[in-house]
Amino acid sequence: MATFLYKLGRLAFRRRRIVALIWVALLVAAGVGASTASTPPDDDFALPGTQAQKAFDLLEDRVPEANAEGATARMVFRAPTGEKITAGPNKAAVEKAREELSGGQAAGVSDPFAKGSGAVSKDGSIAYASVQYKVPAQDITDKTREGLADAAKEARETGLTVETGGDALLVEPEMGNAEVIGIGIAAVVLILTFGSLIAAGLPLVTALIGVMIGISSITALGATLGLSANTTTLAMMIGLAVGIDYALFIASRYRAELTEGREREEAAGRAVGTAGSAVVFAGLTVVIALVGLSVVNIPVLTKMGMAAAGTVVIAVLVALTLVPAALGMVGKRIFGRRVRKAYPATGVPPAADAEGQRPKAGARWAGFVLRRPVLVLVTAVLALGALALPVGSMQLGLPDEGNQPESTTQRKAYDLLSDGFGAGFNGPLMGVVDLKGADDPKAAAAEVQKRLQKTDGVVAVSPPQLNKSGDTATLTAVPKYGPSDERTEKIVHDIRDQSDAIEKKTGATLLVTGATAVAIDFSQVMNDALVPYLALVVGLAFVLLMLVFRSVLVPLKAALGFLLSVLAALGSVVAVFQWGWLAGLIGVEQTGPIMSMMPIFMIGVIFGLAMDYEVFLVTRMREAHVHGEGPGQAIVTGFRLGARVVTAAGVIMISVFAGFIGSSEAMIKMMGFGLAVAILFDAFVVRMAIVPAVLALLGERAWWLPRWLDRLLPNVDVEGEGLRKELNPDQVSAATVPPAREPERTGV
Repeated sequence: MATFLYKLGRLAFRRRRIVALIWVALLVAAGVGASTASTPPDDDFALPGTQAQKAFDLLEDRVPEANAEGATARMVFRAPTGEKITAGPNKAAVEKAREELSGGQAAGVSDPFAKGSGAVSKDGSIAYASVQYKVPAQDITDKTREGLADAAKEARETGLTVETGGDALLVEPEMGNAEVIGIGIAAVVLILTFGSLIAAGLPLVTALIGVMIGISSITALGATLGLSANTTTLAMMIGLAVGIDYALFIASRYRAELTEGREREEAAGRAVGTAGSAVVFAGLTVVIALVGLSVVNIPVLTKMGMAAAGTVVIAVLVALTLVPAALGMVGKRIFGRRVRKAYPATGVPPAADAEGQRPKAGARWAGFVLRRPVLVLVTAVLALGALALPVGSMQLGLPDEGNQPESTTQRKAYDLLSDGFGAGFNGPLMGVVDLKGADDPKAAAAEVQKRLQKTDGVVAVSPPQLNKSGDTATLTAVPKYGPSDERTEKIVHDIRDQSDAIEKKTGATLLVTGATAVAIDFSQVMNDALVPYLALVVGLAFVLLMLVFRSVLVPLKAALGFLLSVLAALGSVVAVFQWGWLAGLIGVEQTGPIMSMMPIFMIGVIFGLAMDYEVFLVTRMREAHVHGEGPGQAIVTGFRLGARVVTAAGVIMISVFAGFIGSSEAMIKMMGFGLAVAILFDAFVVRMAIVPAVLALLGERAWWLPRWLDRLLPNVDVEGEGLRKELNPDQVSAATVPPAREPERTGV
């Protein structure tokens, strides 16, 4: 691989204009496709195999009108204190609001005062009107939303309290300017790392080109493949972070090769052949983690993972081709003006001078860890363990209007309905009864209603409604508690537990669905899939890292370190978004359950990114060890050559992810925070502290691999040893036969 990438790097450097034009053409083509694409759909939370999904599928087949995809809105009215909503002036204001909501995109508006509607509270103070629209939420126009707001405003002017809820109000989430700040911080870090504006801008520009191609392609294919706006945002978040990092590693290696006296084309080839090999395997671990999300068998999660994986593949290809081409274009400006003035002949500092200019903090830190490995290891593990403690109380769920900030009209409408009709009114359960096997369908439906009414925690059950063919009935059960209350989950399970008895007695089959049941099933699917997903992803990555490092213990240490960092990150998410610690600091206006898909998606992303740092940092150590350095000295060399770049990459990735905390979308905000703290823990605690401490304690055993396994595994040669032998055949013996040395003292 190293030889192939070496040739690819030289070719891209030599044909830089052609390579650049190809990428620009791809960018233009993707942009044109995105500009002509249809509006992306909303996330489709289909749950294959669950009872909630079976009920939806049954409705779609037999009662298609009950499974409409049109948006809905619900306007809630409360009369002034001491008055009834049914009083003349108040009723007239409600009727006028209903008239204004009719027409346009609205298919119909319910009448809260109709007999048997149940839309007026028992005390007569609160009523609601439901609006069904002809189009999905993403197709609701601004004019329609303004009409909703105007109708509510006019009703308020009569003295009523009026609030509105429903998915018709949903608008594109605001990202804010925080991600721009994140990119700005990344630029500052790159300038400090390279000491050159040109060199700092190169990773940013190439990464942005790759990300723009990726998200434009997702947008262009969004309507066809069902890729939502959230999919695009998550792909941009991950693609931007890895794109900058991959370009940074290759550009840094290119500069190092120049200081060794290489010609520019040769330096580009060697940089891609060595650092590029690490980029390929690091990118492959990210792709494995993201594609592995398909084992969960939830379409929306699979699509998000696949789209993000595609963006990562583009980032890898950009790093291997466009980055060396860009290096050829910038010429001597890859170093700062001060360096070029100091060495006018070449514009490149000699290796000794370049080494002397590098900060020695990395080497000093590695030396400290070698002297105190047990202290560093225990301190780091205890700190991450303490941060992971909140995971034990993590509650999973899907967001509803009860999780909206208290200042929003959706949350106010939710609270008004809870006050007037009970907390469970906002999360009704839908019973779908398959009557094909029943001898008397009407009697069977009545039996289901009677059993639901007797279920503990159910406060009201609507009469069953049979479809035209009489083989399916639907009814609504209102629980006593709110949608996210754990007691509501018990009610759902209690109802479902009666299904066998109902079928045995009547021949009918009862299925429970609705938004609340979907959220419960979604969380259960996530919990059930977590262990198989971890086993698949960690197992595949373990094999991959064995190929890279020719070791058993190094991949094992990498996997355990990942588990520590991800648990600490999840604990931090729980503390902030569920417990409310420091919530105001990052703009979390309302705490609540952690979004169900958040942990497993975050685990996949973090695992892939964590392995990036493992590959980049430990590859340098193994490279030094292969060339004859002892285990302890190899750690110091790895930190001296790689710690500065890995630190810069970590800060950049944290900055990019933290930028998405400014989003108004709860999922994006949560993902941005979770990924930022996870990279903080993984890059600066696990990789910079735990990794060298464990390697110091293991010594030579860290690089142990059974001989039989060594013969079975192909040699992927990430260190580029085969490339060096090919380019420097006279140094083969020196490179492959390390000099004899005494066992090294590592401070253990």
